[in-house]
Amino acid sequence: MMWNYWSLCALFFLISMLGLNELYTILSKHGNLHPQKAIGMGVGAILFLLFAFRYQFTSELIFTMMIPLLVAIFFVELYRKKESPFVNIGVTILGIIYVVLPFALWVNFVCPYTSFHNPLIDQFANTFLPTAMYNPHILLGYFFILWTNDTGAYITGRTMGKHKLWERISPKKTWEGFIGGIVLSIAVGYLISHYYTELSPILWMTIGLLVGVFGTLGDLVESMFKRSIDVKESGGILPGHGGILDRFDGVLLSTPIILAVIQITAIVSIMLA
Repeated sequence: MMWNYWSLCALFFLISMLGLNELYTILSKHGNLHPQKAIGMGVGAILFLLFAFRYQFTSELIFTMMIPLLVAIFFVELYRKKESPFVNIGVTILGIIYVVLPFALWVNFVCPYTSFHNPLIDQFANTFLPTAMYNPHILLGYFFILWTNDTGAYITGRTMGKHKLWERISPKKTWEGFIGGIVLSIAVGYLISHYYTELSPILWMTIGLLVGVFGTLGDLVESMFKRSIDVKESGGILPGHGGILDRFDGVLLSTPIILAVIQITAIVSIMLA
């Protein structure tokens, strides 16, 4: 992750493809669900690569190319002769949005487009030197906070947990663990602000709060999915830790919230300056 932009792209591409494959595989075990696995993974891969290689495209072209790719999933279903075609289309597109998009958004965020105001330099830099603008600090800080939240929730839940947070979905989670994870996340967010100064201490602490809330909700959503199709773990690619979705469930739904808050804060700061 720290090497350069392309190493991050390769890592996140691998994680998102493995995660998408896991999701389609476990959904396929449910008798009434038949996601378009090959097509969905192909569209997900193209979507990710559009974000990764956006230096050769405009934002408008990226989103224009995404639309026919997603529409193609509807046409493919015509030839499959499966039950519940709209459900199949829905779960196929859901997988792309749920698993691939968060990692693509991080790739887009850590290396934003900047212009050197010289067409020749722009063409060279944007094509061959994206690492010149690569800054993984916020991404690393986010993962530090996420891991801290998981650790804090586990420790406080094990030692002080008495009141169930959402017993129907996850019997082991407690309110004490939930609050403990948030408190520790906010504290680590404050510490990170002294090293990664791109964001203010208040914003880093806000990220700690949001990660604690939406990371936990993301975990609960994934647990809900697995319970609905009677699956204990999303996969076995990580021995002793389940699958990719089990390890990155907190990332998938907290990422859009965190990035939206950061972007909105930046826009408001510019408007008020």
